[in-house]
Order: sequence, then C-alpha cells, then structure tokens
Amino acid sequence: MSTPYQIAVIPGDGIGVEVVEAALTILDATGVSFEFNHYEAGDDCKAKHGVALPDETLKGATDAQAVFFGAAGDTAAEVILRMRKELDTFVNLRPSKAFQGAECLYPKTNIVIVRENTEGIYMGLEKEINPGEMHATRVITEAASTRIAKYAFEYATQNEYDTVTAIHKSNVMRLTDGLFLKCSRTVAKDYPNINYEEQLVDSAATLMVMDPYRFQVLLTPNLFGDILSDLAAGLIGGLGLCPSANLGDKYALFEPVHGTAPDIAGKGLANPTAAILCASMMLRHFGELDAAKNVESSLETAIANKQSTADLGGSLSTMDMAQAIINHMKG
Repeated sequence: MSTPYQIAVIPGDGIGVEVVEAALTILDATGVSFEFNHYEAGDDCKAKHGVALPDETLKGATDAQAVFFGAAGDTAAEVILRMRKELDTFVNLRPSKAFQGAECLYPKTNIVIVRENTEGIYMGLEKEINPGEMHATRVITEAASTRIAKYAFEYATQNEYDTVTAIHKSNVMRLTDGLFLKCSRTVAKDYPNINYEEQLVDSAATLMVMDPYRFQVLLTPNLFGDILSDLAAGLIGGLGLCPSANLGDKYALFEPVHGTAPDIAGKGLANPTAAILCASMMLRHFGELDAAKNVESSLETAIANKQSTADLGGSLSTMDMAQAIINHMKG
C-alpha cells in the first residue's frame, strides 16, 4: 500500500466545516491514501484561544504535504493571508468553469486566473501620515512578477490553453504595472506557441461581462486577480462553484473562494462544489490524475442531474450531494 499523503485540514468557521467534511469524504472514496490531521484557525479559534492562527496550526501546515482550508470570517486576514505568506505560496490559481445544469450567464466560460500572491497592495503596508490622511504602499518586484508570469505560461502550456492575457493599469501606475508588464513580455518570448495579450483591468472587467469566451488564462497582480476572480465567479453561477489553490515551490494550500456564509452554517444547505473542486485540484497537484478526473466528471454528472443543493436547482443536503457524487464515482 502506498504511503498516505499527509494533509493538514483546517475547516475554519461557518460553512467551511461542512464543505470540508464533504470534500474529505469524497477524497476517501477515491481510493487514494490520505492521512488527515485536523487543526483550528479562524474566528471561533480566536474566541477560544485568543489567537486566530495558533503556532500548532501553522506548524501542522508546514509539516504537511498540503493544506486543505475551509473558510474564515472576520479573522481571514489573520489566517489565510498569513498562511500564504508563511508558506510562500506565490501563486493563487483560481479557475472559473461553467457546469452543465448550473444556472449561469455564460455556459461555456472557462477562465483561469493566475494571481500573484505575495505582494502588491495586499502586503498591508499602510500608515497614518496625518489625522485624516492614510497611505498604502503598493510593491511590485521583478522577481515576483517574473516567477508568476512563468507559472502562467507553464500552466497554459500544460493544460492546453493557447492565450495568456496580462492584466494591468500601467496607464496610471506606470512604474509598478510597467514593471509587471515588462516581466510578462520577457517571459512571453520564451513561449512562442502561446498567444500573449495585454488588457487594462477596467477594460478586462467590461469584456469579461460582454464576451468572456475571449479570455483563457489571465495573469494578474494581486488585487486585480482578487477582484476579477469574483467577477468570473458571477459569470458561472457564483462563488460556490469556484475553488482555488495557493502554490509555491514547497507548499500547497487549497481553499474554496467563498466565505463562511453564517446565515446557512450548520443547516446542511451549503453547496460543497468549490471544496470538492479543491479536492480535485489537490489530487492533480499530487499527480493523481485518474482520481481527479473521476471526481470532476462525477461532480458534473451530479450537477447536471440536479443531484445537488438548492442553489444549484436540487434538493439535497451538503453531505447527500457528496454521497451522490460518490455513487457516480463508483459507477
């Protein structure tokens, strides 16, 4: 029997607990060997222990081969942003692919956002200069811009996409986004088989709503990627369908894009699709491609047949939807 993959599981708050349980149940059903070690983080953890991300949890994350995270509420910046930094996961990969049977605006949407994850305005370099005057510093470096661009082109190549579009606002932020584009252009020269395009972020937002099919892989600085990934989610039916992966040279952290949804937490109403897609992304990360494809095709079948939660047109609970997917996995 193969050595089990060591996974640090951090359910977090709200529906994070439920959707993670559903995803882990499906991972168990794949036949791939995992060892799940559970840790605390988030709002409830802070209320209990006085800290949102305990040292024990952070150590568990760094000791594991991958981290599976649910959701955090008001403490999200203390938890997920810190983990991304501590694990040096410089890629935030956010696919938005429409599912047959899910009500959406554009049923053939297939956009992948490759978002730089370590710098930009999200570094939190803010300070009060004078009363009523706050400053935030935006940091863009050649090293970070180059490595995220290389990842975007490699991802496009390996996953049979033919176009990478760099998103920017260099007509205003000439130095920072100017550097981001310079690095993107330099990297693009090494991938002559991939079409390279550039788009102002505001124009990109308009075009995504009017004609999302023109986009494939979007290469973005941190803030722009965060905003456009939520827009992309709206095109395919909402955040409940959108997974993400935070990837670095050593660590990997998988998390649904959605939040804690406290209004439905604990009621079995949460749509587990994003978390299940995180599970398939993790399987792909480990090279377990057959298992990943089985999860994805079974999920698609369940959604198409309305064997899903109410927001997808079905009537199943979170765990019943997971079981329906497992039934399809078993044939």
